[in-house]
Amino acid sequence: MKEHLDLNSILRRLRPSHVRNLLLTGLIVGASLMTGQAQEKAAAPAPDVIVFKTGDQLTGKLERGVGDSIVFKSDAVGEVTVSMDKVKELRSSSNFVVLRKDEKVTRTPKQPENITVEEGAIKQTAPSGASETIASKDVGYVVDGATYNKELNGNPGFFSGWDGSATGGATVLQSTSYGQTYTAALALIRAIPSVSYLPPRTRTTFNLLETYGKLTQPVVPNPTNVPAAVAKTSIFHTDFEHDKYISPRFYMLGGLSYDHNFSQGLNFQQIYGVGAGYTVFQTAVHQFDVKADIHYEQQKFIQPIQLAPPAPLFPLTPDQNLIGSTFGEAYKRTLPGKILLTQSGTYIQSWNNTNAWSAIGALGLALPVYHRFSLSVNLLDNYLNNPANGFNKNSLQFVTGVTYTFH
Repeated sequence: MKEHLDLNSILRRLRPSHVRNLLLTGLIVGASLMTGQAQEKAAAPAPDVIVFKTGDQLTGKLERGVGDSIVFKSDAVGEVTVSMDKVKELRSSSNFVVLRKDEKVTRTPKQPENITVEEGAIKQTAPSGASETIASKDVGYVVDGATYNKELNGNPGFFSGWDGSATGGATVLQSTSYGQTYTAALALIRAIPSVSYLPPRTRTTFNLLETYGKLTQPVVPNPTNVPAAVAKTSIFHTDFEHDKYISPRFYMLGGLSYDHNFSQGLNFQQIYGVGAGYTVFQTAVHQFDVKADIHYEQQKFIQPIQLAPPAPLFPLTPDQNLIGSTFGEAYKRTLPGKILLTQSGTYIQSWNNTNAWSAIGALGLALPVYHRFSLSVNLLDNYLNNPANGFNKNSLQFVTGVTYTFH
């Protein structure tokens, strides 16, 4: 019969030296845990505190400042924007960089300093003890030190830092005539740095638009089984551009684009070019850019089906290899209600065949509906002066869809 072992019997069998070793190990582990917890508690920064002129207080964290307002995040009320003229005192344990409104920002790093807000002014205190007071009317931005230096000199990987939107729409018809039309669009942008208070270094954009549809119209009545007529829509566009800023407004660019437009008989068009651009103005409300390039362009057209004689032969449209230039402008504006208006125009001129020119115009509105979802309404007009034989020069689209915005 096996002996039943309980805790007392186990302890009786242990040698005194074993007991001493176990107790010593337990004391060391316990002390280590207590020391780690004490260090974590000691490392936790004290919360920031706002004291309002009314006497009320709010604890949390100072996030940033723009002009004479600060953004403060509290567990109690969330993220709030507070005007500095309502603040009697603000104490923060973090270090910040304060940029004046008239300050010319360069890529030279700045030392983050401790700040306090007293009676509508910001007081900076350097590690050396020297202090400076800046009136709220002279403040441009207040940025935490880690964010400032990361945005100033950071170089994120190619697949990080992208913002933009995705749009989708569909039309389905099911009757005597039947068919579907689908629209999908993707617009991405990556700006380095990603904040407006630092001078831009690079900007990369990627756009894609596809409209595809098919409508089948049977012959009614059809006693002889005549095949139904099928109308197809296929319009595709994508472009990629990388901008390298020489100054806060002037930049050099390199880009490419690919197009297919069945309604103009354009089977495939590709453009590769380099050029320059200029930001005419940029504010928190709107921005306007102009650009120009010189490029290589190739056009391949849809050729007619040639029937066997004695059917007439249709003239072919020659493919084109072109050297040309693109002249473009782009404007965007935030309207009341956070409605986004976008407008762009592009003129493409060939120099070795002046008849081979084209123009593109776009106008769009994005109306916020729910969180990141918006209702988008877009008007797109493509004009090709040298379409394939038998095709129209102009292609006009009116597209509506649902847009999801990335942040």
